[in-house]
Amino acid sequence: MDKEKKSIERIKMASEMSLHHYGKPLVCTYSGGKDSDVILELFKRSEIPFEVHNSHTTADAPQTVQHIRKVFRALEMQGIPCEIEKPTYKGKRTSMWELIPQKLMPPTRLVRYCCSVLKETGCKNRYIGTGVRWDESIARSDRGEFERLGKTKKETEKFDAVMLMNDNTASRRMTELCMRKNKMVVNPIIDWT
Repeated sequence: MDKEKKSIERIKMASEMSLHHYGKPLVCTYSGGKDSDVILELFKRSEIPFEVHNSHTTADAPQTVQHIRKVFRALEMQGIPCEIEKPTYKGKRTSMWELIPQKLMPPTRLVRYCCSVLKETGCKNRYIGTGVRWDESIARSDRGEFERLGKTKKETEKFDAVMLMNDNTASRRMTELCMRKNKMVVNPIIDWT
């Protein structure tokens, strides 16, 4: 089975689990980057009901923010629900620039509080799909196709779940090339070469 078909089958399976477990559609997390554009296209091709969610990091380039808004407008015109979530920390609205002095250091490869505060707090009690690539890091290479997030005291409590794609291959690059040739809307600051 080729990578695209395999990814679409995983999305369909996650959609069924989301609808069964939570009674809500699967959520496509969307950052405005090329991985997000690829997974969003896979969600569309899967023909499932879905919603799209962006965690506004406050650290993205203006072109990325504009691209997200443009994509969300087009999706909403197609009847696809979209949400841009503003970050909070300790119950208050925050930004990357407010977190740095609170944490007494900028985020680093070893201390990545920015993701846990700015990106990974949305979509509680939902099944989500994300464009995380296993080849991005050693830690990510150990993650499975489906993964539970969050801790529970009782087995009956609900988990947040994340679906991961293994798409950092020649097949994925081919999808990007096809998307570019088909003039799909992509973030203008992405270098597709």
